[in-house]
Amino acid sequence: MAKNRPSSGQVRIIAGQWRSRRLPIQDLEGLRPTTDRVRETLFNWLAGDLVGARILDCFGGSGALCLESLSRYASYAKVFELQASAAQQLKENLNTLKCSSDVAEVIKGDTLALLTVAPTEAFDIVYIDPPFRKELAEKTITLLAQNSWLKENAQIYVETESELVHLNVPSDWVQLKEKKAGQVTYRLYQYQP
Repeated sequence: MAKNRPSSGQVRIIAGQWRSRRLPIQDLEGLRPTTDRVRETLFNWLAGDLVGARILDCFGGSGALCLESLSRYASYAKVFELQASAAQQLKENLNTLKCSSDVAEVIKGDTLALLTVAPTEAFDIVYIDPPFRKELAEKTITLLAQNSWLKENAQIYVETESELVHLNVPSDWVQLKEKKAGQVTYRLYQYQP
């Protein structure tokens, strides 16, 4: 009998002000929350850079990356999510955690369309964790670079299917880290114009 194993309908916040909180997530096709193990590695990579950071989560899904960032004192998170029910669940979870709209904003819409318009203020950390095998990662990377979404020295996390061996990124993105976990490859870049 497995103990302390979260149901498939929950996401657990690992650390920070909401440590160990479990929040409901929608059981939707293509929704795969970043595993605890991968998140622990990612947030170890970002540890010194989260406090006060402006976060952009390009494919919100369960909200695991956004929620973990806010728990670790990021100052603001903007989340894009295409599926209405996932976006609504994320809004409810943020409300449960008493996050006001000036701290976290969930926008229901197509990420590629939303990224065509430059933001009023660029971001410190960007998460790109799209549905697998839909060729969304590189299109997202291109739009981020073209439309001024990144502050100088911004860090960009990209999570893809492992069979995507080579990822085309702009020449001013320096790869800092890369790891594999099962069928997932995840990388951390820094924008150095």
